[in-house]
Amino acid sequence: MSDEIATNRKALRDFHILERYEAGVELRGTEVKSIRLGKLNISDAFARVERGQVWLYNMDVQIYEKASFSQHEPRRTRRLLLHKREILKLSAHTQQKGLALPVLSAYWKESRFKIEIGVGKGKDKGDQREDMKEKAVKRETQRVVSSFNRKHG
Repeated sequence: MSDEIATNRKALRDFHILERYEAGVELRGTEVKSIRLGKLNISDAFARVERGQVWLYNMDVQIYEKASFSQHEPRRTRRLLLHKREILKLSAHTQQKGLALPVLSAYWKESRFKIEIGVGKGKDKGDQREDMKEKAVKRETQRVVSSFNRKHG
């Protein structure tokens, strides 16, 4: 991933990510300019397979203020650009109960805007607490190791 614009930490907290897919997004001109300025929010964004295509919902691209007369809708549904076999796999995944397609990150790859969607299984509160405990333990051990290295290094 080259120039990362936004990451969705909320999705990584709320879902076990089973698979990841890279997808292009069908955008309008003012949306591209607004994204280049960093006016993008993907915290509530998710994908859904409908009628043989994958659609992106709740990605908020703020309006481009310098546009002359044509302006885009900030939270419109956008089509994702994927290969047919990837769409079929995603369709099969979403038909299973409990699996969703959250947006994980948005970035520029060369001159193209890409998003990373994941096939996620929802975590319950106990899983989230366990993840928080594991992170705290890792942080503490890293702190101890680094202080040991500073004293004895």
